[in-house]
Amino acid sequence: MRRDQLEHAIRAACEVPVDTELLIFGSQAILGSHPAAPESLRASIEVDIQPKNFPESTDLIDGALGELSLFHQTHGFYVHGVSIEAAVLPDGWHQRTVAVCDLQGTRGNTGYCLEAHDLAASKLVAGREKDRVFVATLLLEGLIDGEILLERVAGLPVEPERGDSISRWIRATMEDVG
Repeated sequence: MRRDQLEHAIRAACEVPVDTELLIFGSQAILGSHPAAPESLRASIEVDIQPKNFPESTDLIDGALGELSLFHQTHGFYVHGVSIEAAVLPDGWHQRTVAVCDLQGTRGNTGYCLEAHDLAASKLVAGREKDRVFVATLLLEGLIDGEILLERVAGLPVEPERGDSISRWIRATMEDVG
């Protein structure tokens, strides 16, 4: 996915529930902090989105723009309408989102993307191999700072043992890529 495709997804999703603001999470939120992120970080063809002001409209977005929809078939990517509550996020993430908004690309609508460190922390809670590779790439490419990531992990609402395990993985990965 490219930044212009993210902007297209924002435009399209804002038309479905007639909202002008969206929360964007999942891997493609990286395009908010890093519009020219390496291709390996932009491999997903889905954008996870929830309307900010009308979260009850999430299913409408998924139905109109989701996987196997006409939108997906036409553009080669899709918008996954999903509740942001599905993600485990660090304390204060709301204040750190990165706004994607311009008059042409998003037609004045705004997609609030998770900030890169918050995104990485959330990915590590999921614990999937592809998420660890995603975060390792962020660290290797210098797109996130390991110390800030550790701070964000400390702010996750997870069991202390889980947080410790994630922190150990981050430290080991920092040594490997450092």
